[in-house]
Amino acid sequence: MKADILDITGKKKVSIELPKCFSQEIREDIVAKVLEAKKTKQPYSPSPVAGKQHSASGTLRHRRHVWKSSYGRGMSRIPRKAFSRRGSQFNWEGAEIPSTRGGRRAHPPKVLANINTLKINKKELMTALCSAISATADSRKVSKKYSKLKDKKLENLPFIVESKLTSLKTKQLVDNLKKILGEGLIDLAVKKRKVRSGRGKLRGRKYKKNAGLLLVTGKDEKLKTNVIEVKNTKMLGVQDLAKGGVGRLTLYTENAIKELGEKLK
Repeated sequence: MKADILDITGKKKVSIELPKCFSQEIREDIVAKVLEAKKTKQPYSPSPVAGKQHSASGTLRHRRHVWKSSYGRGMSRIPRKAFSRRGSQFNWEGAEIPSTRGGRRAHPPKVLANINTLKINKKELMTALCSAISATADSRKVSKKYSKLKDKKLENLPFIVESKLTSLKTKQLVDNLKKILGEGLIDLAVKKRKVRSGRGKLRGRKYKKNAGLLLVTGKDEKLKTNVIEVKNTKMLGVQDLAKGGVGRLTLYTENAIKELGEKLK
């Protein structure tokens, strides 16, 4: 499989033979399996002693001739705490169980249930990574992922640019991305943030933002920008390339292609 390397103005510089990982079978089932195994969730739960920090002595005894018994009083058998007493007469109030005031929750979230313990095989992880890279070079997969590109045929995939791009300032970077990707794709490439409509604004999620373009660089190349997402080949993973489905809009530098060829033989 061949592809064109573009200069920073979007003009063809030279054609190269792509590594094998760009033409492998796209296994979306294995990609989905890896994404599930890589999911992280912040464990949360109430305190283990929530609703139990009181003087209630547990379920009341319901037997005759026993001191502190609830027998013959028409009382339900729930844990109660004593506020005061007069001989064998008690001023009780229910505590601890979910149906009582200040009681614990019936089935609260548990920390162990929130911890992801799924594992993935190394060969499956490598297959998923190659599938995710291969999907970035597939016009149908990329146009399927983005609703704005529905039924549009994309050319020059995968996008490869000379390494000079990483030395540009932000304003120059955006101008050159327009030339490399074209006017139709630049709207998807640049990160945007907007105020969410609806109740979510009041619940700690005021803004919505898109993922934007992923720029894959060589391990020694550096680019500091908030306009697009940047990952080097050493840190590149399935979550970067295929979160939400395979076919993310991706731009590779010349050095990144060489390093991926060496890494994924």
